[in-house]
Amino acid sequence: MGSQEVEMASGDAEYSMSPAEELPVNDDCFHYEGKHEVPWDIQKYFAQRYSIFSLYDYGVYMTDDAWFGVTPEPVANQVAHDMYGTDKKKHILIDVFAGAGGNTIAFTLSERWSRIISIERDPSTLACAQNNSKVYGIEPGIITWVLGDSFEFLDKLFNRPEELHPDLRVNLDETVLFASPPWGGPGYRTDEVFNLYDMQPYNLADLHNAYKRLDHALFLPRTSDIRQIAKLAPPDRKVEVVQYCMEGASKAMVAYLPGSYPKQASE
Repeated sequence: MGSQEVEMASGDAEYSMSPAEELPVNDDCFHYEGKHEVPWDIQKYFAQRYSIFSLYDYGVYMTDDAWFGVTPEPVANQVAHDMYGTDKKKHILIDVFAGAGGNTIAFTLSERWSRIISIERDPSTLACAQNNSKVYGIEPGIITWVLGDSFEFLDKLFNRPEELHPDLRVNLDETVLFASPPWGGPGYRTDEVFNLYDMQPYNLADLHNAYKRLDHALFLPRTSDIRQIAKLAPPDRKVEVVQYCMEGASKAMVAYLPGSYPKQASE
């Protein structure tokens, strides 16, 4: 047994990125039960907790930072529904910013995808996402979780797949990306039209350059400049942009962009 364990450990060491283990919720993961417990700057999000996760009372956990970025459940479900109709040959989805798991959970429950890889760089946030997926009845192992930087992951996937654990390697012809990046930066809340090249820490160029080889969906602020998005379309291809609303108010837009990855000659 001891020699087998050493062998397995040395085998894992061959790969610079591997699937994440199941992480326990920790002191940075919270399940607030009353407003008096909640930091002032997230109290308005806490008031909307059942719109964010309808099963919140059943043990949903989030880090304090995750409240700012989680997709409301009705929006996540509608995005998952809209992506259901994408090219059926593409049956692998990579969620490059897992956060507390809202979108990943919706994609999994849609049963559209044969494989879902979900990436999060913060271990506490990933622990919350793993916990929340179980709250929604998703069995461990259905989602392949990755603790790491999604840009590093994609660079290896495109250029050095041998550095990835075999469970993280995918056929690019069968894969789409979904990205709900942080929306930081000046003007996000105040500008009538938001300049996506001002978005922080990753602007539109950072995101598109990383994702453009594959079909990808970008979850963006509702006031995003669609002219900037339109310019990203490959020649003779179109970009679809959808506004997602709750109770008559737009919450976000998603830009669905075709990739430029060349099809294999055999297809």
